[in-house]
Amino acid sequence: MNHEYKTKGICAKKITFDKADDGTVTNVHFEGGCNGNLKAISKLVDGMKAEDIAATLSGNTCGFKSTSCADQLAKAVTSC
Repeated sequence: MNHEYKTKGICAKKITFDKADDGTVTNVHFEGGCNGNLKAISKLVDGMKAEDIAATLSGNTCGFKSTSCADQLAKAVTSC
């Protein structure tokens, strides 16, 4: 099933992804943000379970911000 998550506190405005019934996440796409880094994150998490993505990426920050694109992805895959 396709999901869309509106981000908060980061450069990327939205994250879209597919999440299967077993929790596997694929087709992650960020709208906005640091293009190269976000393409890399998307490739690295493709096929991972949502709980594994969250365990790995939750709490990651970006500069002075209290969150990051990776942290927002962790929130996205666990909230949908």
